[in-house]
Amino acid sequence: MLHQLSVAIITYNEQKNIARCINSVKKVADDIVIIDSYSTDDTVKIAEELGARVVFNKFSGHIEQKNFAISQAKYSFILSLDADEAIDETFEQEILTIKNQSQIAAAYNTNRLNNYCGKWINFGAWKNDWKLRLWDSTKGKWGGMNPHDKFTLENPNEQIITLRGKILHWSYYSVNEHQQRASKYADIAARAYLKQGKKSSIFKIYFSPIFRFVRDYFIKLGFLDGKYGFMIAKITAQEVFLKYKKLYELR
Repeated sequence: MLHQLSVAIITYNEQKNIARCINSVKKVADDIVIIDSYSTDDTVKIAEELGARVVFNKFSGHIEQKNFAISQAKYSFILSLDADEAIDETFEQEILTIKNQSQIAAAYNTNRLNNYCGKWINFGAWKNDWKLRLWDSTKGKWGGMNPHDKFTLENPNEQIITLRGKILHWSYYSVNEHQQRASKYADIAARAYLKQGKKSSIFKIYFSPIFRFVRDYFIKLGFLDGKYGFMIAKITAQEVFLKYKKLYELR
């Protein structure tokens, strides 16, 4: 292998997923590091039994946690995953091919396929869920706005290659879990908006959720995913409502 790869995995009490995540990357990884924010379940025990390194770090934000993971990886060529994700066989083979090339690109774009309550979602806002997760960490860092982080290249003209393989994401196991997480994420996003000086209004509080639902459910064909397509669009709209309502209250 010309290039060695670190796989950096972020955990959030992910006992039911961590083994699947680690096992999916064993053939491609030269180093697997778990960044754990002091899990209270058996996540750490399972990870160590599977041969991963575990580094503890207090959680101060999604972006901050993932940038910390970069500093703990042995190699600059990194695949970044959350513990509720795994890679499919096509992505695995593509990574093995890339590792044997004389040169690697700055980053690789990969689509993420989301599983919701046991069903793979093919339409709506989650249809084209493209992610930069495989990259040369010397070329960029995690940015965006919590809780919705994204890897950003310092030079936007750097080469990005789109791959056919997918990241498989087990998002929520129940509608109730989604509702609870949406409320939490709305609060995090509102506080992040406040720090950046963004403002809310009565118009945004009531119009933005309606626009989001119409866009995701009708324009992006979320209705083709049946009842779960409706629930995703509905709860996402509720999250938007709560975000702007919370921001309005904070200001």
